This record gives sequence, structure tokens and C-alpha cells, in this order.
Amino acid sequence: MSHLVRLLAHFRAFAHSRRANVAIIFALSIIPITIAAGAGLDLARAMIVRQRLTQALDAAGLALGGASGGGLGLSQGQLQTLAQQYFNANYQADSSFGTPAGVTVSVSGMTATLNSSVAMPTVLVRVGDLIGCTMCDTVNVDASSQIVWGTTKLWVALVLDNTGSMNETDGTGTSKISALKSGTHQLLQILQNAARNPGDVQVAIAPFSKDVNAGNSNVNAGWIDWTNWNQGPPTSTPSSSVGPGSPCPWTWSSTGFVCTKSAANDPGCYNGSGNDCATTIPSSGLICPSQHGTSASTGQGGHFYNGCYNSTGTNGNCSGWTCTCPVGATNCNCSGSGSSKRCTWITAPWAHTWVVNAHSTWAGCIMDRTQPYDTQDDVPISTATYFPAENAVSCPPATVMGLSYDWSALSNKVDSMAAQGSTNQTVGLQWGWQIMTQGNPMNPPRLPADTARYVILLSDGLNTQSRYHGDGSNHDTTVDGRMDTVCDNVKADHITVYTIFVDLNGTQGNSTTLQNCATDSGKYFDLTQSGQIISTLQQIAQDIVHLRIAR
Repeated sequence: MSHLVRLLAHFRAFAHSRRANVAIIFALSIIPITIAAGAGLDLARAMIVRQRLTQALDAAGLALGGASGGGLGLSQGQLQTLAQQYFNANYQADSSFGTPAGVTVSVSGMTATLNSSVAMPTVLVRVGDLIGCTMCDTVNVDASSQIVWGTTKLWVALVLDNTGSMNETDGTGTSKISALKSGTHQLLQILQNAARNPGDVQVAIAPFSKDVNAGNSNVNAGWIDWTNWNQGPPTSTPSSSVGPGSPCPWTWSSTGFVCTKSAANDPGCYNGSGNDCATTIPSSGLICPSQHGTSASTGQGGHFYNGCYNSTGTNGNCSGWTCTCPVGATNCNCSGSGSSKRCTWITAPWAHTWVVNAHSTWAGCIMDRTQPYDTQDDVPISTATYFPAENAVSCPPATVMGLSYDWSALSNKVDSMAAQGSTNQTVGLQWGWQIMTQGNPMNPPRLPADTARYVILLSDGLNTQSRYHGDGSNHDTTVDGRMDTVCDNVKADHITVYTIFVDLNGTQGNSTTLQNCATDSGKYFDLTQSGQIISTLQQIAQDIVHLRIAR
């Protein structure tokens, strides 16, 4: 620093010297010194321009790769137009630095090279003109970017939250479910374009809420467990004194078996034929619990019981002048008169047998498997490893779709998603894993050589309910524990896991469960706006097709 101070002092003394030879020398030195200073400033400006050119070309190249899969399926003109659009959107320097030339694109195999340049105006052009340097008016700054596609074969399972809270909107009015659909469509396009040959990239979709929906088409599949479906409510057999005409034995507030056909708080008997709840047992004698009330300890809130208790009474009869139907008797028929009068009826005591609905009434809902198989991908070979059927309020309408490269069908599956129900990430992830496991229920092909497997799990809430625990409204750490186990098992199977937590406005805080589930910290995303779902899915898609910038 002291050397610099002395140098500046000498320069000031030189500049203020009034001796003729010194003044002449100083005057003559002004021009080259000024040009040198201007050249240094222009060099710094040129470095800024080159950096911004390179950044814009990199962004355009990555976007180009994500949209075109190395140029497959796009003409040169389309590549050029697309690259220019992304370049324009990302180039940051203002007009004082010059206007960039058009982006040129060349594709060779799995490599795309993008080039552009700027004729940057120099700062001290007038000095250049004084010394006759017309070339000093501008400096040409060139930049290039090379994007390499390193795509292997891919299997990708999309495990997507379809719970009711996905209908929520952010400050822009965009709902999470609509952003999820848009983002998934764009992700599918990137993956489709990354496939060099049909089938190189295959995608599966597992929408989830409390359950997943395997589809009623599997009603006769050998891997379905009907044990729970066939059961009536526990410890609920009606009293022998209850039969046709008696008050319904269940209400919302007593045993928790409720009728939801017309109103949530109706008495808990369903008439078994129409859509109305009954306050008294109908003449058919059918006593039909509909839905289990909220129960955090069992997780059975919203579970529908698939059957009715019948009512089998005791046959009675009488004859003669005084013969008449007893109070409470049903199906009482009298014939004749006087001493020939005869009556028959059915009355208490009543026997009640559980009559199961036909399996054809199954909506396709599958709940968590019997533990510990709820966190594993074992092929179903016995009742313990089968997939249990239920009908439930919290069941996504969109069915699970196995690995496919029918891109139109995959797109249609995305469009079919609708938001309803409570959150059980465990069952969603288990099915995302099972989809890529050979054998039932989804029967994917044998894993081809050089195939990378990925799970992308998106959820907008904390776990609230499973088959075993939770009330469907409040965060349940017991469900989290099962989720932690299946996450560890999926990663141990050499599947890369990306997780996305959509927390509008940051109201729920971080999801430790999803953060720990991701393969590494760079594969966990905490979003606070619906629109971020779209850009995040694009980013992940570009990542998994191995787009990279070559330097």
C-alpha cells in the first residue's frame, strides 16, 4: 500500500509540474494512459457480457434439452426458435452493453452446442477516433454452451398427493391440484422426448390419499384380500329384541357407526336398498351400518361397512275368536273368521346374521397391507401379503397406472386426478415401489440393463391417517413412523427418491419425514407457492434425464 501512495504522490507532482519538458511529456502521455484505462474498463465490461451470455446460453441449452431430448423429433428451425426464446428470457445485460446476435444451435448425437455474440460498444470511442482506430468503437464478445444428454433407460414412479387439501389455492388463485397436473404434463413431455427408443423411458402414476385405487377391474384378482371387506363392525351385533319397526340401534354419538347417505349426523342405519338413512329398522329387517365414525386409535374413520345384518325372527301363530297379531310382530297374516280364524307372524327374539355385499360393489380402494408388509414390496403369495380391499370416503378417484410409455394414456391419467380425502404417504410410496417390482399386482417387465429407477413423491401435507392410525385431520406421528420405514427400504433397493413438500405460505413448517425420505438434501424441495410445483417438476425431469453443461 505504501508503494501505491508514493506512486500517486509522484504522479500528482508530475501532473502539476510547470517545466516545459515535463508538461509536454505529460500531455503526450494523457492519450495512451486514457486509452489504457478505457481498455481496462472495457475488458471488465466484456467479462460481464460474456458471463451473462454464457448463463443465458446455459439456461437455453438446458431448456432445449428438456424439451427436445437431444433434438429428437424437432426440426432445426424449431430448435433455433426454442433456444432463442429461452435465451431472450434469461439474458440480463441492458442495451448499453450491446445487442446479442441470434443464437445458433447445432446438435450432434447427444450433444447440443449453442453460440451467440455481442458487439459491445467501448467506453472511450472518441479517444479511439482521435488516433484513427475505427475498430476501437466496439469489442466483439463471443460465448458458447454445450449441453450433453447422458440419459440411460429410466423407470419413473410418480407418487402424487390427491388429498382434499390439494384444492387449496395460493395468492395467485392457482390451486395445488391444477399446478400438479400442469407440471406433471410438462414432466411427461420431457421424459418422452428423452427416450431414444420406444420403451427406454417408462412412467407409472400412483395417486394417493388415505388409500390408493387399484381399480374395480381387479375385483377378481388373486392378490386382493377380502378379509376386512367381509367383516361387519366389531362388537356391533344388534340385540335379539331389535327387529323390523324397532328404533335403529346405532347413532353417531353412541357406537360411531354412521349413515352418510344423506347427512353426516343421521342415525346410523341405512335401509339397504335406496339412498336414505332410516330412524327405524325397515320391514325388510336389514340393519345396515354405513360408515365408521372418526377414530384416531384405529384409523377406521371413513371406512364403509360392506353389508347388513338381517333379522330372522321366531315364527308364531294363533287360532280362534281372539286370535290377533301381537304388538311388534311382522309379516302377520290372518285368514278366516270366528272360530276358524288363524294368524301367523314373525316376532322377537330376533337372530341377526351379517350379510356381505357382492364384491362387485367394490370401488377399487386398497388400504395399507398387513404389517410389516405395509412397508415392503413382497409379491403377494398369501393372505398376509395380499392387498386389502375396502370402500372408504378417503379414496382417490384416479386409479393407479403401472409402468407405461403410452404417453397419451399417461396424460389422460393425470387429467383424471381429483382432490379428496386424508393423507397417507406410506401407502402411496409403497405402491410407487411395488409398481416397479416384478410380479403381482402390477407385473412390470424385467428390469432392463442400464435402467435407473426413480420415485418422485409430492405431498402437500403431513400424514393424518392410515389403516391403523389417525383421525384424518391431525398430524399423526405413528403414520410417520411407517413412512420412515418404507422410505429407508425404497432407498436400500437402489431407487433414487425425490420428495416435494407443498406448504402454501409456509404455514405448516418443514416436513421432516419427506426431507429424510429424499435420497439426499438436494432432492428435497419445500415449496410455498402452487406455481413452484411446475418449475420444480421441470427441474427434476431435467435432472433425471442427466442434462449437464459441458465446459
